[in-house]
Amino acid sequence: MSDPIRILIVDDHPMVADGIRALLETYDDIRVVGTLSNGRAAIEQADRLRPDVILLDLNMPEMNGLAATEILRERHPEIAVLILSMHDAPEYVATALRHGAAGYCLKDQPTEEIRRAIDVVRDGGRYLCPGAESAVQPAADGSEPLTSREQTILLLLAQGRSNKQVAHDLDISVRTVETHRKNLKRKLGISSTAGLTRYALEHGVLQGTGLLP
Repeated sequence: MSDPIRILIVDDHPMVADGIRALLETYDDIRVVGTLSNGRAAIEQADRLRPDVILLDLNMPEMNGLAATEILRERHPEIAVLILSMHDAPEYVATALRHGAAGYCLKDQPTEEIRRAIDVVRDGGRYLCPGAESAVQPAADGSEPLTSREQTILLLLAQGRSNKQVAHDLDISVRTVETHRKNLKRKLGISSTAGLTRYALEHGVLQGTGLLP
């Protein structure tokens, strides 16, 4: 018999979290390893709880689901993040996917559909709630927007920080910074670090940082 799927539920509404937990625990091959109320707690507890899948709400205090998703994907690429939300607008779905979520499911979906979403993302696939397919269509100009994390790293690089310094500032590995740097160059069509700095200057990234008058 295979090991049960380890699930961590992160939602700041206790009744919602407890309700989802009760539904999922009706499956013999699912084990809910915890319920937490914000993204920061999820990041702090991920090492200890070792979930296979994190069900993550978007709107939470201290740290929202988008910021938490980016950091969780940086530190724990083996964990699949499934956004479980009330919002079904395509822009919510698209933003969640850009931040690294493996799937997007609505809270009012039948239990069987939430279970199917868990299975899909746990097996390395992408799950989208019915009707959300339009959210993954590329922009008309083919551009790929930067996530908030990538914007932060672009700012630090433009300030002249090394990969090692950025890694220290953000409490991530140097390899993760290198991956972000490559993604920035790919998304922006820039081949050099000097080009990234020039882009930051031209697009006002350094405004308000004290580095420009």
